[in-house]
Amino acid sequence: MAMKQPHVVIFPFPLQGHMKPLLCLAELLCHAGLHVTYVNTHHNHERLANRQALSTHFPTLHFESISDGLPEDDPRTLSSQLLIALKTFIRPHFRELLKTLSLKAESNDALVPPPSCIMTDGLVTFAFDVAEELGIPILSYNVPCPRYLWTCLCLPKLIENGQLPFQDDDMNVEITGVPGMEGLLLRQDLPGFCRVKQADHPSLQFAINETQTLKRASALILDTVYELDAPCISHMALTFPKIYTLGPLHALLNSQIGDMSRGLASHGSLWKSDLNCMTWLDSHPSKSVIYVSFGTLVHLTRAQVIEFWYGLVKSGHPFLRVMRSDITSGDHQIPAELEKSTKERGYIVDWVSQEEVLAHKSVGGFLTHSGWNSTLESIVAGLPMICWPNLGDHYIISRTVCRQWKIGLQLNENCDRSNIESMVQTLMGPKREEIQSSMDAISKLARDSVAEGGSSHNNLEQLIEYIRNLQHQN
Repeated sequence: MAMKQPHVVIFPFPLQGHMKPLLCLAELLCHAGLHVTYVNTHHNHERLANRQALSTHFPTLHFESISDGLPEDDPRTLSSQLLIALKTFIRPHFRELLKTLSLKAESNDALVPPPSCIMTDGLVTFAFDVAEELGIPILSYNVPCPRYLWTCLCLPKLIENGQLPFQDDDMNVEITGVPGMEGLLLRQDLPGFCRVKQADHPSLQFAINETQTLKRASALILDTVYELDAPCISHMALTFPKIYTLGPLHALLNSQIGDMSRGLASHGSLWKSDLNCMTWLDSHPSKSVIYVSFGTLVHLTRAQVIEFWYGLVKSGHPFLRVMRSDITSGDHQIPAELEKSTKERGYIVDWVSQEEVLAHKSVGGFLTHSGWNSTLESIVAGLPMICWPNLGDHYIISRTVCRQWKIGLQLNENCDRSNIESMVQTLMGPKREEIQSSMDAISKLARDSVAEGGSSHNNLEQLIEYIRNLQHQN
């Protein structure tokens, strides 16, 4: 009798930026023949695009959903309320789901074996307690960039050597206690919870405790190219027994399943894409359009919305701008002159399939919030960036993109229309050739890593073998 394939239970943090890469990984595991149960909250399960199509393409991909305990009209943004819901409401439901999956597997005619392992991302730390209670191995997938994770793992050391909390308000002081990031990291690049005045501040201690929990994982999975982050990963390898770099995950998926992935380009999206913008892009010359998107979490004031708008219009370049319905609150009315100018050279959408837009021949640059998913997608597409970091790992990513890799320009945090205008004109004009040359080298590195024989391609094969061995050990 043939041995049943392993069964991986994947539970992402319930936000789109976490769901999409883990869904890419689920598809890659199913493509290799493994069974995967992908767990959503009820709310996200109903909104997930292409769920039925994915189940058809990948017969061993199963979707399950559990309650998050939040009211239906809750915005479900990255907040303390969502984190509390994870630990209080979602935790017991997840535990019961795992027990149910194990019971179903005991049936004589069961096609799916009991869970071989759990795979979750770094914010779902309660899953470690559940996994250990039920005796199921757990693998941690890290959604933020590895440099951010490594910096957070080094926070106790930064406190110990007196670099945290900050002793003054000078944010340009170099941080020297993160091995592998010497000469790069400044105070201003650390996340907001590092800007507190006491080392025992609850938000700083919460971040430290959550990050330290990841050390209990049997393996760590990173969405990066090993060659890009090797200095940090070599130090992280002293903490984690096994590390698998699989990035860029969306490119690895494309390389493995080819045309099929292009048909599922909006998979993992909780927002409906505007397809008409592709026709608008078709009407513009090569590399002439600046694409603007700040992801799913960033919120702007009305003043910031207007400043970005004026800067884009006055740059003289055609622009495609994503404006989520919830990106700002209050009055959405815009000056008449902006409306007129936008009709002449701009296009506004609620949401788009970003991979498709970045790959379009008319797009020449990307004004981004420097989220890790967006950064990797821009690297694969070979598009130089203007970085406007806003929260979390965005600051470290922007620093790396602009100062180390030299594939982008950093916009001041307190942006104004003249600065935005100047940045767009610089990226699309005199600096373009220099930045594009650096980007071409980084982009080739990323694309080579997912091709046969590349580091990410090889690491995927090793990860699958590791999961198969876990099944035999259980």
